[in-house]
Amino acid sequence: MHTNTTGTRADSTDARPGVFGRLASWSQRHRWVALLLWVAVVAGITVGSQAAGSAYHNDFSLPGTDSQAASDLMERHGSVQGGATVQIVMQDERGLRGDRAVIAPMLDEVRGLPGVAAVGGPFDPRGGGGLAEDGTIGYATVTLDGSAEDVPKEHVTEIMETAQGAEGDGLRVELGGDPVRNAEEGGGGAAEGAGMLAALVILVFLFGSLVAAALPLVTALFAVGGAVGLIALASHAFTVADFTPPIMMLIGLGVGVDYALLIFYRFRHELIRGADPAGAARAALDAAGRTVFFAGCTVIIALLGLVVLGLGSLQGVALAVALTVLMTMAAALTLLPALLAVFGGRIHRNVRKRAHKVRDERWRRLGAAVQRRPWPALLIPVAALLALSAPALDMRLGFADAGNEAPSSTSRQAYDLLAEGFGPGFNGPLIVVTEGAPAGLSETLRDAPGIASASPAFPSSDGGAHTVIAYPETSPQDEETAELVRTLRQDVLPSLAERTGAEYLVGGPTAAAQDFADSVADRIPLFVAVVVGLSALLLMVVFRSLLIPLKAAVLNLLSIAAALGAITLVFQDGRFGVPPGPIESFIPVMIFAIVFGLSMDYEVFLVSRMHEEWERTRDSAHAVREGLAATGKVITAAAAIMIVVFGAFVLSPDRMLQQFGLGLAVAVLLDAVVIRCLIVPAIMRLLGDRAWWLPAPLARVLPRVALERPEH
Repeated sequence: MHTNTTGTRADSTDARPGVFGRLASWSQRHRWVALLLWVAVVAGITVGSQAAGSAYHNDFSLPGTDSQAASDLMERHGSVQGGATVQIVMQDERGLRGDRAVIAPMLDEVRGLPGVAAVGGPFDPRGGGGLAEDGTIGYATVTLDGSAEDVPKEHVTEIMETAQGAEGDGLRVELGGDPVRNAEEGGGGAAEGAGMLAALVILVFLFGSLVAAALPLVTALFAVGGAVGLIALASHAFTVADFTPPIMMLIGLGVGVDYALLIFYRFRHELIRGADPAGAARAALDAAGRTVFFAGCTVIIALLGLVVLGLGSLQGVALAVALTVLMTMAAALTLLPALLAVFGGRIHRNVRKRAHKVRDERWRRLGAAVQRRPWPALLIPVAALLALSAPALDMRLGFADAGNEAPSSTSRQAYDLLAEGFGPGFNGPLIVVTEGAPAGLSETLRDAPGIASASPAFPSSDGGAHTVIAYPETSPQDEETAELVRTLRQDVLPSLAERTGAEYLVGGPTAAAQDFADSVADRIPLFVAVVVGLSALLLMVVFRSLLIPLKAAVLNLLSIAAALGAITLVFQDGRFGVPPGPIESFIPVMIFAIVFGLSMDYEVFLVSRMHEEWERTRDSAHAVREGLAATGKVITAAAAIMIVVFGAFVLSPDRMLQQFGLGLAVAVLLDAVVIRCLIVPAIMRLLGDRAWWLPAPLARVLPRVALERPEH
């Protein structure tokens, strides 16, 4: 029986530590200075960001696509259809014609509001309005003088208040369009608070002490607070999407608690083995601190891989979340040691009381059981993960629209009224643009299969371009609408172009959403290759092994595929009462980047302990058992915290955050429970000593970077 499972004796804590151990020593000696520095920095950033405000801005431009070319052409010629639009939708069961005396003054008032370029009423079809056949539902189109992202929310809110002020005496007024949806959007609700409360409960059960449980949470909160303020300031200089802050908090809280927990758990382990609090902190930072550093680097590499996609809206998110991870690493390596110095005595007493309760035999027995039957432990979980991954093969990318909003929202009400009065495709019009004369364009579109109706050709302000608004027969999120966009571009409009010699471009929000989804899908292979390649190279340097990085890459891809399969089942297929619709276009790449990095966290933490034992004993079977015994409990606890923090975002009113939270929670659950506890030990047992093999030419070229503390 091996009584010393860590490969590091208590008396070795006095040996000269590495860089992270020395960092811990500094933070301990200057504990109050370190704490005050963190408080001052976070407070300064927070005050500065609140004084300066934020300038979040969504950039969904896609150079090289038809929709972007159409938008640029409309802007160049001053076409009012190039601006964002708000629909004022009206309903009166007695007929809207009797409400002219109320509607006309309201529309005149809207025309005079800031940000409004043009207004077309329900009785003026050429002006951009319309009336349903039965006369009970109509709409007025308010064209704004900028994109949905550029128009200030207060201008949209003023339009909404003015229009809805006309309600009464049987007249109902609702407002739709992307600007209205943006103005109505809320934050993550109580998701952050619910996740943190659940994490605290798990930590209290793990450590049996409120003080010990609070330290990882406090560390994470400092890191997230500083990162959110920094990104708010950075939004004035860089393009940062407005949905970035909740994603930053989601990732920052999960990763921040995770990193602090890994270090704190090693600190507690050193105390149990007889070290004093100062020595235990140095030993913990010297071992787990290195693991956290390299694990964090893999997350940052994965996130920065999003830059290769060349999509402006995602680049800002990637940089923001990478900065958040960097802040969590800094807090875990500098703030946590200072907190351990302040509360170390109290934690030490609590650990001594509970030392007899600490057991790792269950994890050692699990490792032994997997080693006795490695093939079933490998093949059955892999088959289950592949089955869960299968729905992802039919994943359809797109964007949620007002049809996915809460039924009580005015944008959803407007969406439903327009679909009732004018057909489901009315909420996703296609804007076809051409320079010069629009010869036969409206007629050609009306005759095209899948088009319900088309407007006359509207000239731009300089007369150099014309636009026709075409309404599909199907809803914006319907797969047939996406196919219609392709048909118009590949068949219908090229035939007209041959006869007229003109060029026709299909744009508008629906076509732009399809172009964005297609662009993401086309660039995913390059993105995956960059992220997997760089992460595998980093693992190869750390573990000096060829097979371990390959194994890690394959298993990480498997857990990500299973998570995407779960998202597809729930949100695309509409399981568990969720309204069906497409998966947000950037969700797969964001989940890939973050989950790939987080999976590497557990890989590094588990395999580094196995490597530590293997270096000490050269017994691969023993190394697998002891590595699992030493890390199984903390990996499970860390994963449980990640799951409740991420899973809490399923409670968010925002569909994008719901998909994000579910995907991350499922991926972490599968990674920690199925892959780390069953598949990895099984593979390591089957590989044996070959797991640590590195070809001699590579061994000479690669630098030596050790995660474990050297033996003394």
